[in-house]
Amino acid sequence: MRIQLFITVVCVVVTLEVVLRSAPANGPALCNTCPPGFELTDANLCKLRSLYQQYESGQGDDPGVGGLKTALPAVRDGFTPQQIDLGRYLFFDPVLSGDGTVSCATCHQPAKGFSDGLKTSVGLHNTKLKRAAPSLWNVAFYKKFFWDARATSLEEQMTGPLYSADEMGTTREQLLKTLNGIAPYRDMFEEAFPDRASGAIRLDEIYTAITAFESSLISLNSRYDQYAHGYPEALNKAEIEGLNIFRSFVARCAECHTPPLFTNQQVAVIGLAPPEGSAFDPGAQETFHDASLRGAFKVPSLRNIDRTAPYTHAGRFDSLREMMTFYSAGRGHEAPRNEKLHIHWHIWEPKLTDYEMDRLVDFVKTLTDESFMPRAPETVPSGLAIDKNTDQKTQASLSPTTH
Repeated sequence: MRIQLFITVVCVVVTLEVVLRSAPANGPALCNTCPPGFELTDANLCKLRSLYQQYESGQGDDPGVGGLKTALPAVRDGFTPQQIDLGRYLFFDPVLSGDGTVSCATCHQPAKGFSDGLKTSVGLHNTKLKRAAPSLWNVAFYKKFFWDARATSLEEQMTGPLYSADEMGTTREQLLKTLNGIAPYRDMFEEAFPDRASGAIRLDEIYTAITAFESSLISLNSRYDQYAHGYPEALNKAEIEGLNIFRSFVARCAECHTPPLFTNQQVAVIGLAPPEGSAFDPGAQETFHDASLRGAFKVPSLRNIDRTAPYTHAGRFDSLREMMTFYSAGRGHEAPRNEKLHIHWHIWEPKLTDYEMDRLVDFVKTLTDESFMPRAPETVPSGLAIDKNTDQKTQASLSPTTH
C-alpha cells in the first residue's frame, strides 16, 4: 500500500513539473529547473534519480538476463537546466538544416516514440533514407549509436544527420553562421554557457546542448517498472504470463532485450531478409570490419515499443505480433541463400504458440511510459515553422534585425 501511495505521489509531482516546465518561455529566457526525474544540485546540474539506482544486481559488465531489480548502467547526466532547455529549442528548430525544412524532431517525433512511423526515414528534399529512425528514449544510457553502432557518443552521432547531404544537409560553417546570426540564440547560448571565453556560438556548445536535451529523455516509470519495484497489481495475469515467457529459456527474449533497459546494447545477426527490391544491408560489418557481423544491427530497446512501428532497421514488420512470429519461426529462416550469415547464438527455434506470442505482446506493451514527455516549443528563435508538414515560413535573412 505504501509503494502504491509513493507511486501516486510521484506521478502527481511529475505531472506538475511537466506542466510548469512546458509553459512557454518569456522571451529567450531558459528554464532554470530540471526535467522530471532529475534533481538540481547546488552546482546547478541535473542528476538523474531513479529507484533502479538503489539496486546492486547487474552492475558492472555482466548484467545477466535482467532480474526485476537489476541496476541501470552508467547514465549521461550532469547538464544544467539551461543547457537542456536550449537543446530542446535546437532539437525542434528546422534552422539547423541546410534549407530550413528539417529538424531533429522530423525523424524523432515525440508522439511516435521519438521515431517517425516510417519504414525508413525521409530526409532533405524528401530523400528516402536507408534505415528507420531509432527511438531516442533512454539514450543517456547507451554506449553505441546508429543501427550499425558506428558512433560512441551522442555528440558524434548527431554529426551524421546534421552534415549528411541526404538528411539535414548543412555544413559546420553554415550552422555556425546561421545560429550566430540569430540574436535570441546568441543570448540563449550565453545563458546556457556563462563561462565561455568567446561571445560567438561554438560547435561544441551546439552538440552539448542537443546532447543535454536528448539525455533528459528518460522512460523508466511504466507499469512494468511499478511491478518491478514491488507493486504486483501493476500488471494483470496475462501480462505477468507474458513476462514469464519473455524471461524463459524457451523464448529467450531477455537474453538480448535485457531489463531494465530491455537491450543489452550489443549488435546481433538475426538473419533478416532485406525488403523486396532492396540490396542486403551489411550493417555492423562495415563498422567493425568483421565478416562475422555481416547483417548485424544494434539490439533495440523495447521501451515504448508500441509507439515505434514499423519494426527493425528496415521497417520490415508492421506489428509486434509479426515481429514475434518472425522470431518464433526459427533460426535463419529468412537469411538470403547467397549470404553466409553468422546468426546470433541466442536465435533458435522456440516454436511459440499463438497464445504465448499474444502474451508476449501483452507484456511488452506494459513497457510504455511517456510520463516525462517534453513538450515541443510553441515557437523557435529562427521563426521557422516547427511542424514539417505545415508550410515553412521562409526568411529572406536570418540577421539579428529580423528577429
